[in-house]
Amino acid sequence: MSTPAAPLGKIADTVADAEATPEKEQPYAALGLKPDEYAQIREILGRRPTSGELAMYSVMWSEHCSYKSSKIYLRQFGQKVSDEMRERLMVGMGQNAGVVDIGEGWAVTFKVESHNHPSYIEPFQGAATGVGGIVRDIISMGARPVAVMDQLRFGAIDHPDTARVVHGVVSGISFYGNCLGLPNIGGETVFDAVYQGNPLVNALAVGVLRHDDLKLANAVGPGNKVVLFGARTGGDGIGGASILASDTFADGGPTKRPAVQVGDPFAEKVLIECCLELYRDELVEAIQDLGAAGISCATSELAANGGSGMRVDLEKVLLRDPSLTPEEILMSESQERMMAIVRPEKLDEFLAVTGKWDVETSVLGEVTGDGRLEIFWHGEKIVDVDPSTVAVDGPVYERPVAYPTWIDALQDDSAAALERSADADTLRAQFTALVSSPNLADASWVTNQYDYYVLGNTALSFPDDAGMVRVDEQSGLGFAIATDCNGRFCQLDPYEGAKLALAEAYRNVAVTGAVPTAVTDCLNFGSPENPEVMWQFSRAVEGLSDGCLELGIPVTGGNVSFYNQTGDTPIHPTPVVGVLGIIDDVAARIPSGWQDAGENIYLLGVTSTELSGSQWAQTVHGHLGGRPPKVDLAAEKRLAELLRAAGDQGLVSSAHDLSEGGLAQSLTDGVLRFGVGARVWLTEIIERDGVDAASALFSESTGRVLVTVPREEDVKFRGLCEGRGYPVLRIGVTDAPADGSASALEVQGLFTLPVPELRALSTGTLPAAFGAIVTEPEVVR
Repeated sequence: MSTPAAPLGKIADTVADAEATPEKEQPYAALGLKPDEYAQIREILGRRPTSGELAMYSVMWSEHCSYKSSKIYLRQFGQKVSDEMRERLMVGMGQNAGVVDIGEGWAVTFKVESHNHPSYIEPFQGAATGVGGIVRDIISMGARPVAVMDQLRFGAIDHPDTARVVHGVVSGISFYGNCLGLPNIGGETVFDAVYQGNPLVNALAVGVLRHDDLKLANAVGPGNKVVLFGARTGGDGIGGASILASDTFADGGPTKRPAVQVGDPFAEKVLIECCLELYRDELVEAIQDLGAAGISCATSELAANGGSGMRVDLEKVLLRDPSLTPEEILMSESQERMMAIVRPEKLDEFLAVTGKWDVETSVLGEVTGDGRLEIFWHGEKIVDVDPSTVAVDGPVYERPVAYPTWIDALQDDSAAALERSADADTLRAQFTALVSSPNLADASWVTNQYDYYVLGNTALSFPDDAGMVRVDEQSGLGFAIATDCNGRFCQLDPYEGAKLALAEAYRNVAVTGAVPTAVTDCLNFGSPENPEVMWQFSRAVEGLSDGCLELGIPVTGGNVSFYNQTGDTPIHPTPVVGVLGIIDDVAARIPSGWQDAGENIYLLGVTSTELSGSQWAQTVHGHLGGRPPKVDLAAEKRLAELLRAAGDQGLVSSAHDLSEGGLAQSLTDGVLRFGVGARVWLTEIIERDGVDAASALFSESTGRVLVTVPREEDVKFRGLCEGRGYPVLRIGVTDAPADGSASALEVQGLFTLPVPELRALSTGTLPAAFGAIVTEPEVVR
């Protein structure tokens, strides 16, 4: 155990000082606190806060940490709950991450969080530390991290600043995840000018644990030791939660660099193994990662969650920079740090394990039974608070809500009025334009920088609809996970848009053969001080909570990210939804593309002329308006059950959902996955559903999946669909030329596109903007 820095003289503002100088002016506004919040703190304490207390309240009462503008809406996730939703839920909202029972004594913990603002200011470190932070949330539940994913939103692909952000963010994610040895198994990459000054970098992590290994962040047991271990505390990340994540960007470009953390994935890798050994040997009573708000968060949340008190000697914190003040130590968000509660009789064993892993450790204090959080600096008391007032009972706002003045006109501007050509050459040109558009083009430029097979348990990954990981080698038990959100749909109607995001993620899990089971979310919105943004937020939360109740899957936790705007212009509402599903044996997984010629191609579901907010409207017409597609969640549930039954009986050889780009994109993905072509016809869709050829190709109607069926299973498959009453049409066959020439995608009566041409169109877009594709995943061994 190393020696902390020597004192630098009396620089601390003590509780005694605060009592003696009630009128001292304090820089609360610079720390992100409003005048009424500062007044509330004084009322709680019965005096002015010390500088240390002011630092703690400022970060813990920030929007990022306290959810003060969103709490009144987020309660719906706990109120709209059925017995079906509780069945597998082991830990829900309120802890570091949700935990779900997946059977056989195994559990999965997963969560998604944002690191948006840091990733604009310093893209590499912002994205890297986003991965590190969410992985520590998983560790703190007692789990071994097994996979990560990322959900990325960038500005226009041809904007001069986009490349800076893209290169930095993707490099940061790949560097940190690859160094940790965690597979990156999926995600999203979206380009839209609305995210130009405010990209979104959402990071998701998944961990597995045995039921008995579950850990909670509750400090209990007077006399138990409070131990900080991991990296030393430095000056990076100071005020990240209160100053950077809870404010908007003013015009003028990147600023606020000191608030961005610096990550060390090798230190985190050691920390993971150290924590797992501490868990194995039962040497910790509770544990909390130090992410947003650092020591302020860990001490106050541990004490508040345990209903106890805590005494801490802050000078015992090991520092990288000995010049840090107590306030800076409390606010620092330096990475790769954990706080544990340890029984005194187990302390020596605890220190032996951290010593074995060469993890620096300091015993800061102990748990008390008096319900107070007291922090000392060289013997002088600088913090004396009820921890609940810091971590739990912060301000709760009912922000003004206003129906947007512009939304009626936007919804009236339907894409149905846009020209839809029946000309074969025009449809071919539109088809190829979509294939090569930034949001539908091949994403290998991004994904090839990630290692997605490390650890040896990845069953599905890019470019399949969901990632899948084996949990148990003997039984094959595993999980699948997918994340989705269409911000354009949410701009048109945030209630329906949130339900559409849920439905797409749910469907993407279902097409793999897994059973959708639980949800995490990352709700990215503009400023909560804008009444129209709060209307969008309230409607999105209502839509997501209603949707989860109807599907019978609970929200286990997540994140709210406000202030995503530059100046007065907010991003599109972007409630990213992650759905986790369970599969009994990953060997029975269903891939997204077909591998053999001569199989029948079936379309499940009904196509309507639903083009508003679609990729066709954006790419061909530069249009956003109308209402998003209707979603029938009861039908989505029936579809998922049908797919599971088809998978269990081995009736389908591939399954791929229809979403962005509609049937056109699903067909493209199908032929490009393994290079096997297809002959398809649109006549049955047009006749049965009453749509034109453009709608048949490009509509983004929901509840649709493209499957391939071996001919020997054809009768059984059709019988399964008929027995379950789900609409099905045979629309083509998989095809490979017998003469060895290039396979093609033929849309009969309209056009034929050779697979090499399709591949060139799809794979050329991102490299043209950002440089050559990495030909092999970069792996750090």
